[in-house]
Amino acid sequence: MKALKASKFFEIRFSEIDSMKVAWHGSYVLYLEDAREFWGAKYGLGYQDFMDNRYYAPIVEMDIRYKNPLFYGMKARIDIIYQPTISSKIVFDYEIYNTADESLIATAHTVQVFIDTNYELVLDNPDFYQEWKEKWSVL
Repeated sequence: MKALKASKFFEIRFSEIDSMKVAWHGSYVLYLEDAREFWGAKYGLGYQDFMDNRYYAPIVEMDIRYKNPLFYGMKARIDIIYQPTISSKIVFDYEIYNTADESLIATAHTVQVFIDTNYELVLDNPDFYQEWKEKWSVL
């Protein structure tokens, strides 16, 4: 199986910093979300695709490890890597870097599952997701 990767560049905004003048820990959740949307647009598996096929993909697991701070005005890059699995879930790993010196800022991991429009857990890969996996050879 192969991993599919995307890299998104961003700059730390004033609204994202806290009283210690570093990016507030909660901002990282938004950085991960932005990376998932960017990745979804690149590989054709975005939130609209889920909704068009009558599914949702909520996050059921999230882990963020902070290594170094991000400061206002810093330029950063988030690498998002899809981790193939045979299960009916979507797994991503993330790495955030300071683009000035390529120092590692944080690592993260998320797991999303599929639920139907009745909010019931879907144990088998939805057809559209299975077809997507076949298209990208990530079975």
